[in-house]
Amino acid sequence: LLLHSLKEDMDKKVIIASKNPVKLKAVKEGFTKMFQEETFNFKGISVPSGVQDQPMEDDTTLRGALNRANNAMAKVQNADYWVGIEGGIEKTGEKEMQAFAWIVVKSRQYIGKGKTGTFFLPDEIISLINEGKELGEADDIVFGQNNSKQKNGAVGILTGNVIDRADLYSQGVILALIPFKHTSYYS
Repeated sequence: LLLHSLKEDMDKKVIIASKNPVKLKAVKEGFTKMFQEETFNFKGISVPSGVQDQPMEDDTTLRGALNRANNAMAKVQNADYWVGIEGGIEKTGEKEMQAFAWIVVKSRQYIGKGKTGTFFLPDEIISLINEGKELGEADDIVFGQNNSKQKNGAVGILTGNVIDRADLYSQGVILALIPFKHTSYYS
């Protein structure tokens, strides 16, 4: 028990501004891939994003991720990293809508931002979002799913799980960690 406690004290503590299992998995994968020589202790907490439940613009989505990281830092101050993830959508042109997420990673010295890949949503999903539904809710209706946003998400459904939501977000986490991997290049 004492040995386990000492190991936890040596691990870097990462506070994830979500309890969504997809986001927790993505952060764990991103950190362990980027820093293979280090060990981490991850904890998910619930904090507000300060933006609408379904961000509808790129900049609002980024602000939501930043707010989550800042709110996590305010709530749990004894940590090494704080991570905010916010999924968003944005209209493109007349009829198209893209989906993506922003990830913000903070430490006391640095901030990193990464954005996931972007994909375009089907017309039926767009119609439901235009009626006021969130993306996850629209996915569940169209594809007969239940709580898909805490599972494979729209990207998993649309790719046949070639890329699921955790995979998509994990790459964004890795991109947000670049300043922490190469601190001499970032101020």
